[in-house]
Amino acid sequence: MATKRNDAGLTATLRRIERSAGALATASVARMDETLPWFRELPADQRSWVMVIAQAGVRSLVEWLRDGGGANGSPQEVSDEVFAAAPRALARSISLQHTVALIKVTIDVVEAQVPHLAATGEESLLREAVLRFSREIAFAAARVYARAAESRGAWDARLQALLVDALLRGDSSDVLASRAAALGWTDASPVSVVVGRSPGGEVTAVLQIVYRAARRIGVETIGGVHNDRLVVVLGGAADPAAATGKLLDAFGAGPVVVGPMVASLDEATESARAALAGYRAAPAWPAAPRPVAATDLLPERALAGDPEARRRLRRDVYGTLVRAGGELLETLDAFFATGAVLEATARVLFVHPNTVRYRLRRIGEVTGLSPFAARDAYALQMALAIGRLDPPPLLRTSPD
Repeated sequence: MATKRNDAGLTATLRRIERSAGALATASVARMDETLPWFRELPADQRSWVMVIAQAGVRSLVEWLRDGGGANGSPQEVSDEVFAAAPRALARSISLQHTVALIKVTIDVVEAQVPHLAATGEESLLREAVLRFSREIAFAAARVYARAAESRGAWDARLQALLVDALLRGDSSDVLASRAAALGWTDASPVSVVVGRSPGGEVTAVLQIVYRAARRIGVETIGGVHNDRLVVVLGGAADPAAATGKLLDAFGAGPVVVGPMVASLDEATESARAALAGYRAAPAWPAAPRPVAATDLLPERALAGDPEARRRLRRDVYGTLVRAGGELLETLDAFFATGAVLEATARVLFVHPNTVRYRLRRIGEVTGLSPFAARDAYALQMALAIGRLDPPPLLRTSPD
């Protein structure tokens, strides 16, 4: 429990400090103007708030001394209320480092006035008390800024969660733009959405890991945790898979799926849907790389019922083979039917093995999937089955 100080002369010293509060605050602000170039550039309203805080600081010194002032080395915190007079916006304009500089100037001014403020014989006691007070008020400032940072972090986390939720729901571009603007998103192109498991724990702490890693590699990020999933929007990453590889420490165990690149955040819903569908289907490919592109999971996504994956396999693979002609489909069927053996395929088709080899290379050129690679062959077989179950409309040519 704090005890009242009744040391000889202290009452008179406190009265002198109280009477000098306005003059001390004015002198402190004048010294700030002389010694701190950045202070001179502050708007008038913010400079006036600094004056208010300086006056509150002097009053706080009086109360602190009256309640014991950390006498005999006992710790005594300064109330954070000394900063309550200023609007919260001031904490966003003046950094903690600058605040400490302002405190130092004010304390220097008070120290210089100790001979005039202290009652006879109390100069040394007051000077020591002021030094202890300067330490405690610096700690109080740090607490205020820490709480402000925590509050901003929690608010930003909520805004980002809303933005990510809007992406996953497919909300309008206006909704996405307004929420992204509130977060200071620069809309760096290209944009890609990444989905993986959350490592668990406090959401703001999880997102801080993402932000720190993203800053190191120079990409923009927005993130959110939905259930057990961590969803991250990457902006300005020319190679989203490579960038995601440097963010893996932020994700929990399991697959991490990278959606396709789009031009801007307005179009990121497409990337988010693909990444989310890939994340759900990824367990069907235990040997998948980490991270893995959503497009590399088209077969698994199709099996899981993703209509976009089925459409792409039907249109971009099966439809492309049909339009290419040149007996490519027949050759691919025979190649798979013979266990991917060139000579056996050639015998079935009554052609030379080099012809088969040429056609298979041609299939790789037109579809981007090589029948000689096991993983690509699997996607090709899936595309053949889907295309024959639900054939795509073929391109029609006008008669000459």
